[in-house]
Amino acid sequence: MDEEYDVIVLGTGLTECILSGIMSVNGKKVLHMDRNPYYGGESSSITPLEELYKRFELPDSPPESMGRGRDWNVDLIPKFLMANGQLVKMLLYTEVTRYLDFKVVEGSFVYKGGKIYKVPSTETEALASNLMGMFEKRRFRKFLVFVANFDENDPKTFEGVDPKVTTMRDVYKKFDLGQDVIDFTGHALALYRTDDYLDVPCLETINRIKLYSESLARYGKSPYLYPLYGLGELPQGFARLSAIYGGTYMLNKPVEEIVMEDGHVVGVKSEGEVARCKQLICDPSYIQDRVRKAGQVIRVICILSHPIKNTNDANSCQIIIPQNQVNRKSDIYVCMISYAHNVAAQGKYIAIVSTTVETSEPEAEIEPALELLEPIDQKFVSLSDLYEPTDDGTESQIFTSSAYDATTHFETTCNDIKDIYKRMTGSDFDFENMKRKQNDVFGEDEQ
Repeated sequence: MDEEYDVIVLGTGLTECILSGIMSVNGKKVLHMDRNPYYGGESSSITPLEELYKRFELPDSPPESMGRGRDWNVDLIPKFLMANGQLVKMLLYTEVTRYLDFKVVEGSFVYKGGKIYKVPSTETEALASNLMGMFEKRRFRKFLVFVANFDENDPKTFEGVDPKVTTMRDVYKKFDLGQDVIDFTGHALALYRTDDYLDVPCLETINRIKLYSESLARYGKSPYLYPLYGLGELPQGFARLSAIYGGTYMLNKPVEEIVMEDGHVVGVKSEGEVARCKQLICDPSYIQDRVRKAGQVIRVICILSHPIKNTNDANSCQIIIPQNQVNRKSDIYVCMISYAHNVAAQGKYIAIVSTTVETSEPEAEIEPALELLEPIDQKFVSLSDLYEPTDDGTESQIFTSSAYDATTHFETTCNDIKDIYKRMTGSDFDFENMKRKQNDVFGEDEQ
């Protein structure tokens, strides 16, 4: 332990494990520690089921009807991967895909007027969808064609829209789209949690809708993927990558002190010894004095013995409840997976509801989502504080990740990873560079 490292990483959440993998591939000497005896920190999957009951301090143990405890791997934080998104690129370029198997999520649904509707995933579905009337469909189709052809480097595709000036609200007006379609486009396709995006220039929204369409085009059912055995497999995959490149891992290691000299980090003290470092990456729980609370997320894990009604008996799906539909500022999300993903006992389903807390009664806020899931065999409710760093690390060389938000995909997490990478190295994260370094080790033929 008494050694000098380039980077020490505290906590084995997904953000930390990806950064430690990337730093190791880049030739840095990395020490990775976690105070817990398991991988994943906040983003772990809990097994066996008895452990989940203990963690949420439920007095009983799981009933026999829940099957074998070992058959369960329950994510604490529900998220899916966008098939064409940044995390999948990181997995592919770092070859971490060799440790994981994925399934396509069977459908994405959106809530409107108390019912749920499938988010159309093809033109045929869009034309048959009850989400909008006939004339609305034609206008929506025109809008989608505009988005598909849009290329920010080719003004000929702009059709009079200035991507850096025209607001999204004006783009919707241009195509004469009604409120319901705007709700569904902004929240179920562009995946915004609030309506703040309407009054900023439209470029980011157009790119988000393109990402959704391109992800969808890869597999057809929905744009989302989910790893067999749960999300806890992701941090472990990147931890293996780091280990291949010489990274050192220590679980169950209490952190007593972050050692500073002249305002910057020089090491970490654990069990009386100090490991020295030039830079430190950690999650907010290791460094309470350099983060501020930026809100709360409520998550409710629900165990069901049936698929969700009106989802065509899907064994995995996502439901988005746009904030407008339930008089809120931010959306409510439901992620559902099941025994088909090796995360639950045969015939069982896990639905996780999450949203950003807006009132002093968070459980009442998610009632509309829970109603869609009835009957529920067992609920596990958690309230998490969302912390964000107050220190960008320039002086201290301490780089703190942000907490996992209520979104149902990993794009915001990847933005945080790229942001920390840039602050640590001074250069943008380059996917291609990552790929070249891999080839040096594994050779071209394994790609």
